Amino acid sequence: MVAHDIMAEERLRAERAASGADRHDEVWESIHMMAPMPNHEHQLLVGRFTRVLGEIFFDSEAGDVVPGVNVSDRVAGWESNFRVPDVAVFLKTTRAVNHDQFWSGGPDFVIEIVSPHDQTREKLGFYGAIGTRELLVVDRDPWRLELYRHDGDALRLAATGSVREQHWIESRVLGVQMRMQDGADRPGIDVCHVASGKRWRV
Repeated sequence: MVAHDIMAEERLRAERAASGADRHDEVWESIHMMAPMPNHEHQLLVGRFTRVLGEIFFDSEAGDVVPGVNVSDRVAGWESNFRVPDVAVFLKTTRAVNHDQFWSGGPDFVIEIVSPHDQTREKLGFYGAIGTRELLVVDRDPWRLELYRHDGDALRLAATGSVREQHWIESRVLGVQMRMQDGADRPGIDVCHVASGKRWRV
């Protein structure tokens, strides 16, 4: 949909804001990207990743873990260009800056869960440009993990995992390993904190 009627556009945005439907909306270089609310499975994954990583980093005061946050490449006029990762980790040593309503600069670790018709991989250039250190894509059709790592120039694919492969892939930034395993209703994602050896199933 392309709205050339400014009043209609403003009314639609106001209605989405009032209903909370704009929670996952983003702005890409002044273009408003309206996303539908994710499905139940997507939200469960977000909640479980947030809980597990929060137990590792927030509880130990090593960093903040948030399920959705505005991330921009600028301070002045940030509203004209920002993304909203599904889960973001900001370590205490992060170079990103917290401006309360948004962060400028890349999170240390980002999780993006793929939904039908979304533009997850089109965001990689933005996340790389703002210095995101690692990014995990959780694809669900077919189920697959893709770990991207910043090489000083951009985010590059560093490792992949699937139910068929069943090997661990490791985040160097978080000191966490992940692998995909068979599950009753959907594949499960095992998470292991390397330093403590503690494990969870997402």
